[in-house]
Amino acid sequence: MTVVCNTSPITNLAAIAQLDLLRQVYSEIVIPVAVYDELTALPNPVPGTLEVQTLSWIQVQRVVDQAQVVEFRRKVDRGEAEALALALEVSAERVLIDDAAGRAIALELGLTITGVLGVLLTAKKRQ
Repeated sequence: MTVVCNTSPITNLAAIAQLDLLRQVYSEIVIPVAVYDELTALPNPVPGTLEVQTLSWIQVQRVVDQAQVVEFRRKVDRGEAEALALALEVSAERVLIDDAAGRAIALELGLTITGVLGVLLTAKKRQ
């Protein structure tokens, strides 16, 4: 299963020491370069900074269709725009995204979405 993840699920789950739930539920996630940059190009680390640089089950992938990213950037920030474009490129089965505008675009595109709450609920059901 290919799962593309935006920044907020990583930072929110890392902040509560539950980032490994993503691995447990999805085995592996793919993040676009913009999400990696959002987490690592800061003067001070945030929850998830170290993890995206070291965990083997978090894969970074470059978006090919930059025109699509530019189109999405009209409504969402760079991380969400690249996550959506990457999800289309890799035919992702799911996009992990919390931003309301990003979720709306994903639904318009026919993508399956889950946010942090959905990850937590799935993990709870699986115990």
